[in-house]
Amino acid sequence: MRAFIEAAEDFGLCIAFSVSFHRTDPAAKIARIVQVMREATTKVVVAFAGSGEMRVLFEEVLRQNLTDIQWVGSEAWITSDIAADESSAFLLGTIGTAMSAVEVPGLKNFLLKVHPSSSPNDPFVNEFWETIFGCTLTSGGTQVQTDPSFQAPQCSGNETLNEIYNVYTDLIMDGSSFNVYKAVYAFAHALHNMMLCENGNGPFINYTCAYIPNFQSWQLLHYLKYVYFTTKTGEMVYFDDNGGPVAKYDFVNWQLNSNGGIEFKTVGNYSGAARLGKEVMLNSKNIVWSGGQQEWVLSLDSIDCFKCPPLFWSNDRKDQCIPKKIEYLGFTEILGMVLVLLGLVGVCMSGLTAGLFFRHRDTPLIKANNSELSFLLLFALSCCFLCSVTFIGEPSHWSCMLRRTAFGVSFVMCISCVLVKTILVLTAFKATHPSSNRMKWFGQRQQRISVFLLASVQGLICAIWLLIEPPFPVINTKYYREKIILECDTGSSTAFYSASGYIAMLSCICFVLAFHARKLPDNFNEAKCITFSMLIFCAVWVTFIPASVSSPGKYTVAVEVFAILASSFGLLLCIFAPKCFIIVVTPERNTKKHIMGKVG
Repeated sequence: MRAFIEAAEDFGLCIAFSVSFHRTDPAAKIARIVQVMREATTKVVVAFAGSGEMRVLFEEVLRQNLTDIQWVGSEAWITSDIAADESSAFLLGTIGTAMSAVEVPGLKNFLLKVHPSSSPNDPFVNEFWETIFGCTLTSGGTQVQTDPSFQAPQCSGNETLNEIYNVYTDLIMDGSSFNVYKAVYAFAHALHNMMLCENGNGPFINYTCAYIPNFQSWQLLHYLKYVYFTTKTGEMVYFDDNGGPVAKYDFVNWQLNSNGGIEFKTVGNYSGAARLGKEVMLNSKNIVWSGGQQEWVLSLDSIDCFKCPPLFWSNDRKDQCIPKKIEYLGFTEILGMVLVLLGLVGVCMSGLTAGLFFRHRDTPLIKANNSELSFLLLFALSCCFLCSVTFIGEPSHWSCMLRRTAFGVSFVMCISCVLVKTILVLTAFKATHPSSNRMKWFGQRQQRISVFLLASVQGLICAIWLLIEPPFPVINTKYYREKIILECDTGSSTAFYSASGYIAMLSCICFVLAFHARKLPDNFNEAKCITFSMLIFCAVWVTFIPASVSSPGKYTVAVEVFAILASSFGLLLCIFAPKCFIIVVTPERNTKKHIMGKVG
């Protein structure tokens, strides 16, 4: 079914529905399938199934009185006895492919010459003769009678097969029998060619041949692949590169015979061996369509259809191509406006926090928490909030490059500041001995250099990313058939994973160090706040991965923007909200004695 759908689409055919079933399925499922056929706009159904499945389906079709379908069948059921019942008149006009039936020249003369006298020791010939003529060749003949009291007469020897008219003398081979005939001949030709091989000119290792008294199956298979002969009916037999024979089918049409029953009439044929453009021969004038019509059956109001261009989609009536709906996270929709508003709120909160810290920059709390790093972290957080806005709007070359690089550098700057703050806390509490000079080697200058170096690594990765294979806008038509998604491709996967991995590495290091310092004295210690903020940061981005995969289209971008905002708010609130609370609400705690832990 999948192969047919792909081939149909290549020819520009439209598939209205596609269902599968088995004859052992519940009756309710079969009923639903027939209901789908009834409600569909198409009136042509192509059925790839066995005769058992089709018999079950047709019983339900007859029960629901669905009679206006043009059935197209495969050879598995097209010549079966489904049409033997008088109630199957609704199948009149069914058309499909069947393996060709042929009469092999010479076979009749060969079979009519069969006689017990020519094969006196062949038990099969003797049994055949006794069964055909109802006599016995000997007193102990092999004739089996249903009536034990019946005594078969003695065969006279003058019986002749020329006077017999039954299935034995009907020498038209159906497709399956003729395939067996060709298979036997193919085997014989392969065996013959293998026996003609001469060592030194063979196809196997060191130009050897197969050892005929004990040859291997794979050796015969080698010759079978290259078999090429013509049958007595004039058909060429050979195998393609996939081991398949040349396809040859008859087109069979279900028509009424003189007795009012249904007969299978050949109305054309297909031959894969024919020259290009002549593979199909069809006598369309002799075809009867659904309901006994002589005219073509129309499906979807047209005998053909064409594909719309890649950026277009068919309208509701399926008679015109209209542009597909373009989807991206825009500024004018509610979701985009909410995310932009949250980003601006974050910028304002960072700015207000910075203003509050600047106004109280000479207080013990601000001095104890390294005001320079705090201002730098607030600046980086503002950049993070602002970079979330670059993810909204129609993707362009500049916006795609800006959103990835701005996001990468801003977040590394944030994590770098938090990491240096964490190291500063650990250093301050480890340098308790009066002679310790640890703080001397981690002063203001070293702190600025550390943040700069850590951020410059990410800047270098992003610069290489933009030079080699930068992010770029793409038109995605894979998620939905009826609409287009405009999104940004990451460009170089290596650069993308390097930038993301660098952020993850710094976050893990910062979390581990802060967790290590969480049990230091409460006053002056930011480690607990940093630990909690990094825990939120990591949780948000770990959750983002499955959430983005399950939210295709513009919602992937929305989830990523939300992750940026959530992690940024987590850092801002966990690290700065406690300090702002002390400055504004409990200023009495903003003293040197309280900070140094000397107030009970």
